Amino acid sequence: QGQLAESGGGLVQAGGSLRLSCTVSGSFLSNYAMAWFRQAPGKGREFVAGFGASDENIKYGDSVQVRFTISRTDSKAVFFLQMNSLRPDDTDVYYCARPRKFVLTTHLSDFASWGQGTQVTVSS
Repeated sequence: QGQLAESGGGLVQAGGSLRLSCTVSGSFLSNYAMAWFRQAPGKGREFVAGFGASDENIKYGDSVQVRFTISRTDSKAVFFLQMNSLRPDDTDVYYCARPRKFVLTTHLSDFASWGQGTQVTVSS
């Protein structure tokens, strides 16, 4: 069984930056497709960014285009979400997730495994 573990969240002022990390372990290392989601209290999870099997296969959610960048180590064991020009409406719990299939997808129902989440708070 694999595991996902996020880190890097915190409190930042509007306009600032944070980098989140997701460490992948166990059997999940064989699936190169991964994604970041976020969720505000009382709302559903929103797709933020994701990788397919190749490093060129990337997609971003509309609300984070240009401001956020997803990347990963060569070993695919750690995924990153670089968040720049943060806004108060970026305040959420951020999750990394692994889809059931080895493909890039944005649909919540395609994801079977989740990390515990990391809180990002952007003050105005």
